[in-house]
Amino acid sequence: MSLFDSELKVINIGLESFRQGLSDTGVKSVQAQFKPPLSGETALFARASKYSARIEKANKKALGKVLGAKPALTGMGIALDVIPGMKKDLILHAGPPVTWARMCGPMRGAIMGALIYEGLAKNPEEAEKLAASGRIKYSPCHEHSAVGPMAGVISASMPVFIVKNEAAGNYAYATQNEGLGKVLRYGAYSPEVIERLKWMETALYPALKAAIGLLGKVDLKAIVAQALHMGDEVHNRNRAGTSLFYRAITPAVIRMARDTETAARVLEFINGNDHFFLNLSMALAKASLDAGRGVKDSSLVVVMARNGTDFGVQLSGTGGHWFTGPAPVPDALYFPGYSKADANPDIGDSAITETNGLGGFAIAAAPAIVQFVGGTAADAVNYTLAMYEITAGENNIYKIPYLNFRGTPTGIDVIKVAKSGILPFIDTGVAHKKAGIGQVGAGVLSAPPEPFARAFEYFAKNLK
Repeated sequence: MSLFDSELKVINIGLESFRQGLSDTGVKSVQAQFKPPLSGETALFARASKYSARIEKANKKALGKVLGAKPALTGMGIALDVIPGMKKDLILHAGPPVTWARMCGPMRGAIMGALIYEGLAKNPEEAEKLAASGRIKYSPCHEHSAVGPMAGVISASMPVFIVKNEAAGNYAYATQNEGLGKVLRYGAYSPEVIERLKWMETALYPALKAAIGLLGKVDLKAIVAQALHMGDEVHNRNRAGTSLFYRAITPAVIRMARDTETAARVLEFINGNDHFFLNLSMALAKASLDAGRGVKDSSLVVVMARNGTDFGVQLSGTGGHWFTGPAPVPDALYFPGYSKADANPDIGDSAITETNGLGGFAIAAAPAIVQFVGGTAADAVNYTLAMYEITAGENNIYKIPYLNFRGTPTGIDVIKVAKSGILPFIDTGVAHKKAGIGQVGAGVLSAPPEPFARAFEYFAKNLK
């Protein structure tokens, strides 16, 4: 009988709207954060459980290689000369494979800009015709040890950073960051975009290459670890990372530049571009995660990437197989005059940072980002805490001050994602859906369920 004399303690496990009646009558309640599994093939969860000891051992091995990576910036070169498999008629792009016919507006715009930059087309009309002709080949950056933000376009003449994982000996490559707004990676191809790219090739690249040569290498992992303590998550916020890189490279730029004016312009460009370190953080993550590839029976995710049409993932234990689903549109804060109706679905290889325990997974270290979409510092912490539920471990180097220097959640386990229904959290920039316009905002999103459900089902079915 005491049950009827005590205060009701209600847990709502249905739709959150079911709580409205309780709230209206003053009854306190809590909402259960339950999500159904991503796959309805329950027998596959039992199958994965049967092999759980073997999977756990494989994941420990793969994660150990990722955490043990020592990525360092060791040089620069021209894409054609250094990127494996690069050719003059090949353009690399972000995300999983996609044909010209299925490419989104900003990716088409970036490719058109690259063709003009390469001198293969004189204007956008010629570039579009050539791009659709079949004479230009397309391939994912990830299939060439490279990464690219947003459209992710890399063409033969573009300068790239060379990042070496000194622990495993593998390399990763990324272009120099152009800055924000109307830039190639967001699909812009106007004359000022091409002019900036040419200056980056003829002035910025030689100065940085010579400076890196003088230094020998730049320890990128140490920069990221410190940047997390300074308010970055090194995906959407790179102010600290860029500042630390600037401090490391400046004396060498001054000593090696061909003249003081060139040195001043190079340093002003880096100093004026808070996102300059983004491409380096992506290459760092790529070099680290590629070390964890090819571990039999490992369910660890080693790639999350988007091409503006599809969202794709790859697992350590399933080789180069892509698992894809539709790319979602981010929730974002839009520049004046734009709205979600203008936004292209999520695009870019930059989710490699989240895959490596950074970006949205480390957003508790950078709560200022959440204000861009109307959130709070508490939301940032909760986003990070949720990611511990779907990862195989915690980072031994990348740590979050607010969480008492707990390591960031690292090593997405596709089995945990499929079973819990908790999806990876990503922060990102937003491109206009039409070619040539550029960036229109920045925001956050959860990865779509389809790639993870398909990856889990394929993985579980092939366990032997």
